[in-house]
Amino acid sequence: MSLTLVILLVALALLAIYAIAVYNALVRLKHQVAKNWSNIDVVLKQRHDELPKLVSVCRQYMRYEQETLQRVVEARGAVFAARERGDLRQLGTAETALRAGLGQLLAIAESYPELQADRAFRDLGARITQLEDTIADRRELYNESVNLLNVRLAQFPDLLIARRLGFTPASLLEFSEARADVDLDALFG
Repeated sequence: MSLTLVILLVALALLAIYAIAVYNALVRLKHQVAKNWSNIDVVLKQRHDELPKLVSVCRQYMRYEQETLQRVVEARGAVFAARERGDLRQLGTAETALRAGLGQLLAIAESYPELQADRAFRDLGARITQLEDTIADRRELYNESVNLLNVRLAQFPDLLIARRLGFTPASLLEFSEARADVDLDALFG
């Protein structure tokens, strides 16, 4: 066997080993993204189940706030539909609307002392706040794993192998956060 043939076989073997390593890393990242999405989905389902209870408790006290309650119910439905379709862009939009509706609902609830005193309302509010915090944490982990996958898919020479094997970038899960200026007069007044 000639030296040239040995060098060529060694080079091909190293190239094959590298391609296998890249493939395995991409598969691992792809499954990490899927796992992190599944973790978000579990919490979204839990919150989806809690919101009707909160709306029901609020309806007992809020006779004149039906429009706000309806907005929360509609946003909940939009989140559920987007989640079921796996449409992350629409989910982000629906989540933004739901968060705005919940914020408005909780702000209005402060005008109802008997509602504030209701133990079920307090418990549900605390549970939903806990779920919101969990969603934020899991969304951060999901977006980090998406970022790792997408960077790997864009790096040379990995992108050559990824494209040939049909790997595609994943979408970030983004919610538009309401950013309001802090009212300093209210804080220090």
